[in-house]
Amino acid sequence: MTWPRSWEPLLLASAVAISRLAFRTRELYDLDSVNFALGIARFDPQVHQPHPPGYFLYVEMGRLLNFFTHDANLALVILSAAASCGTILLIYYLALEWFDLGAARFASAVFFFSPLGWFHGTVALTYGVEAFLSALVGYLCWRMACGRPRLAIVVGIVLGISAGIRPSSLMFLGPLYLYSLYSTRELTLWRRVAGVLAFSLTLAAWGLPMLYMSGGFYAYWGALTSLWRVVPSKETVFNSSPATSIARACFVVFVAILTFGTALFVLPRPLLGNADVDPKKRNFTVVWVAPAICFFTLVFFKFINSGYLLLLIAPASVWLGHWISTWYKVSRWRTSAKVALVGACLSVNVLVYLQSPFYFSYRSVRRFERRLDAVRSALPQMCLPDDTLVVAFDSHFLGYRHAGYYLPDYLVVQYPEVTLNQGPRSFAMHGRDTFLLERLPLSKYRRFVLFPLPGEKADQSYLATVKTLLPNTELETIRVGDQEFVVGSIALLPRLFPHTPKLASLRVYPSMHSPSHDVNSREHPAAGMDRNTSKLP
Repeated sequence: MTWPRSWEPLLLASAVAISRLAFRTRELYDLDSVNFALGIARFDPQVHQPHPPGYFLYVEMGRLLNFFTHDANLALVILSAAASCGTILLIYYLALEWFDLGAARFASAVFFFSPLGWFHGTVALTYGVEAFLSALVGYLCWRMACGRPRLAIVVGIVLGISAGIRPSSLMFLGPLYLYSLYSTRELTLWRRVAGVLAFSLTLAAWGLPMLYMSGGFYAYWGALTSLWRVVPSKETVFNSSPATSIARACFVVFVAILTFGTALFVLPRPLLGNADVDPKKRNFTVVWVAPAICFFTLVFFKFINSGYLLLLIAPASVWLGHWISTWYKVSRWRTSAKVALVGACLSVNVLVYLQSPFYFSYRSVRRFERRLDAVRSALPQMCLPDDTLVVAFDSHFLGYRHAGYYLPDYLVVQYPEVTLNQGPRSFAMHGRDTFLLERLPLSKYRRFVLFPLPGEKADQSYLATVKTLLPNTELETIRVGDQEFVVGSIALLPRLFPHTPKLASLRVYPSMHSPSHDVNSREHPAAGMDRNTSKLP
C-alpha cells in the first residue's frame, strides 16, 4: 500500500474507538453485565457471579482494567470498545487479502455502521470481544491454510484463550481450526500435534484456576447443568416442535437484518449466482459460519441475546464488502448517484442505532439509564433497608441484579424461586454480593416492596400476574415522584416463595466475607444460606 493508504487501518480503528466511547453506557445495561461486574469483585459461578459457564478470562481482564478505572462498567466497556477496534482491523486486512482495497473499505464500513455491532462496542458484554476473537481465529486460520504452518501453535493458543472469554467459542470456532489443520498440506504431523497440544495447555492454564475458584469440578458442573435445564434446554430441536426451530431461523434472519441493515440489499445478486466465488474461500467461510448457524437455529437463540450473531460479523462483513465493491465498480449509475445511495444507506443504519425502538438502540439505552437512576433515587425516600426487603424479578432490565447492585444496602430477593441440583433456592443479594437462600429472613423485616419493572406492556402484564398471588386488599401502591412502588406486609411473602420456609430470626444480612463468623450459628447473619454455594473465602 502507498503511504497515505497505510494510514487507513489506524484511522478506522480510531474512528471506531471514538464512536463507541462517545456513546458508551454509563450504567451496567444488562443482567449479564451486572453478573460480570459482580464476578470482578468475587468470582463464583454457583451464585452467578458471573453466570455459568463463568467467562473466566473475560472477568479477569475486566478485573485488571478495573484496577485502573475503579469502575467495573467502564472497565468492561473499554474492553468492548478495544475489541471493536481490533475487529475492524482484521476485517480490513482479511478483505484486502481475499479481494481488493475497495472491498476492504466497504467491509470496514459495513462493520463500522452495523447497528448491533455499534451497540456491543458500548456495553459491558462479551459479544464484542467474541467477535474480535472470531475474526482473529479466522484470519490466522486462513493465513495458516495459505502456507504458514508455524501459525498452527499460535491459532491453538488463541482458540484456547477465546474459550476462556466465551466457552461457546470452542464449539463454534473449533471446527474451523480442525478444518485448517486438516486442509493445510504444508503442516507436518508434528505441527498438527503441537497445535492441539498448545490449545490443550492453554485450556488447562485458565481452566484449572477457574475450577478451583468455583469450588471444584462438581460445584462448577452442577451450576452449569442447573442453568442449562432452566433456560436453553427447554426448546431445542430434540424436545420441541419443528415450528420452534423455524421460528428461531426467522429470528436469525431478523437479527442479521438488524446487524447489517441496508448492506444486505446487495444479497440478491450473489444469491442469483451472478458473483464469482473462489471455492477455497467459499468452503472456508462455510466452515466458519455453519456451526453457529446450526446451533442458533436448532438449539438456542433469543432476541435479547442477539449479540450471539456477532460471532459471524467478520466473515459476513468481508463478503458484503466484496459484493458492494463489485456493484460499485460495475454499476452504470453516475458516481454522484452511487455516492448518494451509499450515504443514504449508511444514514439509515445510523438512525436504526440511534432511534429504533429495539433494546440495543442508543435511545433505549438512555431511557433505561434514566429509569434506573429514578428508581434507585426514589426507593430510599420511601423505605429504609432496616425494615424493608426488596423483591425483584428475573429480568434483563431493572431486574433483581440491578436492584441488588445499585441498592447495596437492601436485601434483594429474586422472584421466582429456582430449582437447582440442591433443591429449591432463592437468589438474594446484599452488599453487592450474591447468596442462595434456603430460608427467607422474614423476622427482621416489617414489609417488602416490589422493584418496578420497565414500563413496557409485557412487563406490566407480568407484574399484574404476580400481584394476583397476593390479596389485593393488603397491598399498597406508593408513589414517589414519577415512580410507583407496590408494598405489602412481610407476612405475605410465603405466597410468593412457597418453597423457601421462614427463618425464625435474623439480625443483619451482610456479605459473608468475615472469617471470624461462625456459619453454624442460628443467629449468624448468614443463617439459612446454602452452605454448598456460599463459602467463606
